[in-house]
Amino acid sequence: MTARTLDAIPPSVFYELDARRAAARASGKTLIDVGIGSPDGPIPEVVVEAMQRAAADRALSGYPHFRAHPQYAAAVQGYLASRFGVHLDPVQEVLALAGSKEGIAELIQSQVNPGDVVLVPEVYYPVYARAAMLAGAEPVFVPFLADGRLDLEAIDAAHVARAKVMIVNYPGNPTTTAVSLDELARYVAFAERHGVLLLSDLAYSELSFDGFAVPSVLQVPGAHRVAVETHTCSKSFNMAGVRIAFMAGKREAITRLDAYRSNIGYGVSTLAQLAGTAAFLHHATLVPPIVAEYRSRRDAIVAAFRRGGWPVEAPRATMYLWLDVPAGLSDWEWVDTLLRGPGVVVTPGIAFGAAGRGKFRVSLVQAADTLVRAAEGIVAAG
Repeated sequence: MTARTLDAIPPSVFYELDARRAAARASGKTLIDVGIGSPDGPIPEVVVEAMQRAAADRALSGYPHFRAHPQYAAAVQGYLASRFGVHLDPVQEVLALAGSKEGIAELIQSQVNPGDVVLVPEVYYPVYARAAMLAGAEPVFVPFLADGRLDLEAIDAAHVARAKVMIVNYPGNPTTTAVSLDELARYVAFAERHGVLLLSDLAYSELSFDGFAVPSVLQVPGAHRVAVETHTCSKSFNMAGVRIAFMAGKREAITRLDAYRSNIGYGVSTLAQLAGTAAFLHHATLVPPIVAEYRSRRDAIVAAFRRGGWPVEAPRATMYLWLDVPAGLSDWEWVDTLLRGPGVVVTPGIAFGAAGRGKFRVSLVQAADTLVRAAEGIVAAG
């Protein structure tokens, strides 16, 4: 049953996790926190300098641009062209966001009516379903195939007929699954065939390893007619606290999102947009060392798990591991076992929907030696 009121939506699992973490610390427990996926690296110096200049510029004390600061839109356009070979109109097909999470929620609000359907991957970042419920729409969960692709054939025809938006998230949080451009083309074709707006959440566009380059749905020929995509500075540039992202693609959807946003706010902070401008202008030099650090962490923690007898695969993208809860334990029992024992904080799989039950997420947001200790503690507790 759909719900339009906030009271009808269940509390976030992350609130419960935070409460248990706080209680453990209050009892004197020293914790290794690999739960939340918040980057721990520094904001690049060139970005810090851009923010400092912006903060000192009195000309920027007024309200920001509604859609995007021209410099930010131009930097985004250049990034999409150089990174993906995608060429968009920076005025009509790009919109600045105060983080991709808010932008996703606002896009859903601008596209659906009560009773509509939003197609959501069965393991999903929570805002996908919650934003649909807040809009009075019904989130319908699309199952995965064995390789992590969406099983489009499993969607009930009645749900497809009511669907207004379909969300894809590759590389996936928390699953870490990545797909090819050909697979993205399958989703574009589905969206075009059924008159659905395709929303690609590409939060981990740059965090890939071992020669794998993450594709953009906008690279698919004709995708701009049916798809929009969110990109963020949060993970690729260690800028989660700055809150700057963008949405690009189908201009009618961008225009509608802009109309919604202009009714409830007044654009994105100019300081944040100029910080994002610096990041995207220098992406070719800023991203590689950040990716190298995550790759080093990934390799260290995967090796530690394998030494302990856990057959963990090294993901080719994102900043996570997505692992099985030991047999005989529920998600919360496993979380509590790790809190009480080795003092390791992980995120239970049920935070990402019912289909995530029996899994847990580890975030690579600590130094490599700390991640090794976390893995050793997890192995010992399991």
